[in-house]
Amino acid sequence: MTVATTLDESKLQELEEKFDPEMRFRPTVPPASVIVKWLLIALSCFHFYTAGFGLLRETTHRGVHMAFVLGLIFLVFAAGKRSHDREAKSSWLSPGSVPLADWLLGLACVASVLYIPWVFDDLAFRVGNPSLVDVVFGSILFITLLEATRRSMGWPLPLIAIFFTAYSLAGPWFPGLLKHAGATWSQMINHQYLTSQGIYGVAIGVVATYVFHFVLFGVMATRIGLGQLFLDIASTVAGRYAGGPAKVSVFGSAMFGMLSGSSVANAVTVGSLTIPAMIRVGYKREFAGAVEAASSTGGQITPPVLGAAAFLMIEFLDVSYQTIIAAAVVPAFMHFFGVFMQVHFEAKRHGLRGLTEEEMPRLRESLRQRWPTLIPLVLLIWILVSGRTPYLAAFTGITSCAIVGLTTQVSGNAVKNWLMLVVLHALLAAIAFGDYGARSEEIRLGIFTFGTLLALAAWKLAGVTGRIRHGVLMEAFETGAKYALAVGAAAATVGIVIGVVTLTGVGFKISYIITSWATTIAGGLSAVVPALLADTRALTLFAALVMTGVVCILMGCGIPTTANYIIMVTVAAPTLVQLGVEPLVAHFFVFYYGVLADITPPVALAAYAAAGMAGGDPFRTGNMAFRLGLAKVLVPFVFVFSPSLLLVAKGFTWYDFSVTFIGCVLGITVLAAALSKFFLVEMKRWEQLLCAAAALLLIAPGLVVTIVGAVMVVPVLVRQLAAWKQGNARLKPA
Repeated sequence: MTVATTLDESKLQELEEKFDPEMRFRPTVPPASVIVKWLLIALSCFHFYTAGFGLLRETTHRGVHMAFVLGLIFLVFAAGKRSHDREAKSSWLSPGSVPLADWLLGLACVASVLYIPWVFDDLAFRVGNPSLVDVVFGSILFITLLEATRRSMGWPLPLIAIFFTAYSLAGPWFPGLLKHAGATWSQMINHQYLTSQGIYGVAIGVVATYVFHFVLFGVMATRIGLGQLFLDIASTVAGRYAGGPAKVSVFGSAMFGMLSGSSVANAVTVGSLTIPAMIRVGYKREFAGAVEAASSTGGQITPPVLGAAAFLMIEFLDVSYQTIIAAAVVPAFMHFFGVFMQVHFEAKRHGLRGLTEEEMPRLRESLRQRWPTLIPLVLLIWILVSGRTPYLAAFTGITSCAIVGLTTQVSGNAVKNWLMLVVLHALLAAIAFGDYGARSEEIRLGIFTFGTLLALAAWKLAGVTGRIRHGVLMEAFETGAKYALAVGAAAATVGIVIGVVTLTGVGFKISYIITSWATTIAGGLSAVVPALLADTRALTLFAALVMTGVVCILMGCGIPTTANYIIMVTVAAPTLVQLGVEPLVAHFFVFYYGVLADITPPVALAAYAAAGMAGGDPFRTGNMAFRLGLAKVLVPFVFVFSPSLLLVAKGFTWYDFSVTFIGCVLGITVLAAALSKFFLVEMKRWEQLLCAAAALLLIAPGLVVTIVGAVMVVPVLVRQLAAWKQGNARLKPA
């Protein structure tokens, strides 16, 4: 039995539905099941079209997206968990096994969402003075949105939105600095519903464009076999060494993370192959699940397809996607390197074997069969690097996936299939790289339409036989839309939080509170920290970073990464900017810590999914996954004090980057050894403590402190090397 067996798409879908609450749809029968299927496909087709041939007017585009997403949520998510387990039966009170009340809620939600695009031209005359109809429709959307978010994501995020709403309404009753004039329900609805500062704000705008496009690309690329190729490469590179399956998990998750920004999807896909192999070579079930969970969360910070939060940075910071990708490279490397080193030391400590030749995949055969699946990824990266829009890159990648899937998965003359692959990609290149001036979208649409008709005619004339697997492509469009439902509801609900912040000005007040506390803490630290190591300003910034990081982790206990990032960027990132941190660096600090949300108990979705596949205890798996992530938990502090680590931050120099990068690699290695209690041999307690202290200095920016940290490790190395040689001498035959 080999480790890198072929991915079973139907099994992966079952696993995702089982372990990811955002994909756990209730059972339905016709007509509901048919309606849901085609609405999901229509949603993907809408985004595919707009990615290639131009977005609609901002409010209209966001409204259409929300109408699809929120309406579908009431059809696919039941009001309670028990409904998911009931047998699907259709009746006049439950058409298609969906209660009539949910149909009505969905229609009411859709009507309230589309009301804004419908009357958009008239809103300019009454923003600030909403009519009764405005308030009624706004109230309907407000209530149904919270219910849709509760159904798809649980209670934590709606409760946060309700708390912020209560704060906006009850401002005069809050004490001290938090007190404000307050707002009426009509004023609150006006701000949240009729302006772009609330529900229709940046968050839903980003999800309705960048996020959906790249999620759909990731699903398509996986369906045509690129994920399997990545796993085969990872198995060949890392499988033969100590603890091979765990290292395959890290490498595979890193490569698969290039396609998917979903932690749970990564854990299910890669873990379905690596977790059983890890258990088979001797890893404990909880550790096997933890390795996969910790590795999978890195998919959200792995270019070129990052998690939803990365796309939000584009709008918040007004920078290009290429800038975000460049800044994410080193943090992503540090994430996977930290997990890899702990896996390595754990394998050495327990003497776990690698994969045998029989268990290894045949990479040459895999490359021969699947090399065309690399074309979409290469095209996507090429277009991004060339400076064109992320929309066009995603459209080109999705189209290329469809071409590869169709031309490599039909029977017939292989030469004709390869010729069709080349011709269609030449046509796609003309669409993607052609500069057609002001009428670019219209001309591109014409070329695409004409090329599609010509290709179909050529296909028929070429005599290609066999049934084209169009069903796989439709299934990919359906699955891609499924991923958008929960995150779409979350983005709209987080818009409520942002709306309250902009309505009440509470963000500035929270920033002042954090700064005041940080200054007080810094005053206490300055009494024990030598001035040569850090001045008062640096200590104040350090205290603010610690508080921000802790709040990010605590918030991650209940809400997903994207919502965590938006809220923390709104209320905490301005504080860091006031303390002198570059905005890009401040956002990446929050983003990096927000990634820990999926492995932070008690709500650690990636860890629980991996634990379910491993058959281990979910809470212990989550705790262990969090421990595996600790080896790189100090990295965000590093790129705050040494922004050169992000490559595109202001003041970048190769000297600063080299010193900081080498120090981080050494510090992560030493800290991983201390956490694993093993380096060359089992570590003593004093060695662990000394390594942990040395790791802090190694990771700290600056050549002097890095050298001091390296010197501190020398006694440990000497003792470890002597014990290792002594152990080897005992093993040698006399």
